[in-house]
Amino acid sequence: MLPPPKYTKYETRRRDPNPRAAALLVIDVQGHFASLAEPAMPAIASTVALCRAAGVPVVYTRHVDPSPRRGPLAEWWPGDCIAAGTPAAELLPGAGREDGDLVVEKSTYSAFAGTTGLEAALRGMGVEEVIVAGVMTNLCCETTARDAFVRGFRVFFSADATATASRDLHEATLANMAYGFAYIVDCKRLEAALGKAK
Repeated sequence: MLPPPKYTKYETRRRDPNPRAAALLVIDVQGHFASLAEPAMPAIASTVALCRAAGVPVVYTRHVDPSPRRGPLAEWWPGDCIAAGTPAAELLPGAGREDGDLVVEKSTYSAFAGTTGLEAALRGMGVEEVIVAGVMTNLCCETTARDAFVRGFRVFFSADATATASRDLHEATLANMAYGFAYIVDCKRLEAALGKAK
């Protein structure tokens, strides 16, 4: 028998998402982050497919930097700019986007900060829970998850459909999420939970 996924050592609570109240947020799976996203792409594709099959709406974000770029992000990542209309800004083909999916452009770590209508769109769909997948685990995914939590959404955070620059950073986020912000899931757990709800 295989050992349980490593993230389970961080769990403080366990819960299944409710597909009738959830939306999947696929964060920044775009050209600029292709190499970081690559190890998680099979799990991202599976997570998208599982959610679609259960009737869970899928929302995508793309990070696009303003021109000229200002503020803390420009200071933190000088020269690492994602310009609108470039391949770096486009969603990766394997991300599973379909016509009609909401795509939100953002210019900072959180998908809720300074974006047009993400929270209102989710509330309008009756969403009370978000499932977070994408890149980078410890930056945009984590910040979006924390922001969703403080806005009153129940948060589920994917351990295998998120990716970042190192295992240490990835696992640090899983520990923080499980401690006070999110229920940790993976494809196997989502498949069992969403299948049960049918």
